[in-house]
Amino acid sequence: MKETLLEFLNQSGTLSYNDIFSQILAATVISLSIYISYWYTHEGTIYSKKFNLSLVVLTILTATVMTVIGNNVALSLGMVGALSIVRFRTAIKDSRDAMYIFWAVVIGICCGVGDYLVATIGSSIVFVVLILFGKVKNENRILVVVSANLSLEKEIEGIIFKSFNGKAIQRVKNTTKDTVEEIFEVTRKEYEKTLLEEESIVKKIYKLGNVNYVNIVTQSDEISG
Repeated sequence: MKETLLEFLNQSGTLSYNDIFSQILAATVISLSIYISYWYTHEGTIYSKKFNLSLVVLTILTATVMTVIGNNVALSLGMVGALSIVRFRTAIKDSRDAMYIFWAVVIGICCGVGDYLVATIGSSIVFVVLILFGKVKNENRILVVVSANLSLEKEIEGIIFKSFNGKAIQRVKNTTKDTVEEIFEVTRKEYEKTLLEEESIVKKIYKLGNVNYVNIVTQSDEISG
């Protein structure tokens, strides 16, 4: 019984150079689908080239680890123990990033054990689904910041809501005894419509008099959608 257990624990895979090269190359090629998918489904400031490249490297490293482990049970148990001490402190700001990480690991595992068919079919289906439904839109929003005499509060709001066809959202209103500061949020599309008018919204507000300032600020969220 003891000899059988030792023989089982000491078994190891005997991969040729061609097998090793094929597994790692397959992981590299298939990981390009992750790279393309992440690049296409993310736009603007939410796209991180470093994170996208990390996904490709993660796939290759996972495949390499699986190739090293092979059929060696003792080595696999030791690897699990070694990796269990690793702690990742990078915050994942989008739940879809966790999905991409898991996708990279799965491809690496499949290629590392030589199951290219599963890796290819699975990745193809995920790739198509993400291309069709997973695009993340990050449309820049415009903030209109107005500071004026408190008596102009209602008039300013009237101009803003009328100019943007009621689609402006009042985000902040700060008041003192004599002044009011209001922040309105609109989409870039709605703001660009007002640029086609003869008189800009800024001029309309300044015409009221007793206006301290009118600021137009572009706001881009890191994650949107």
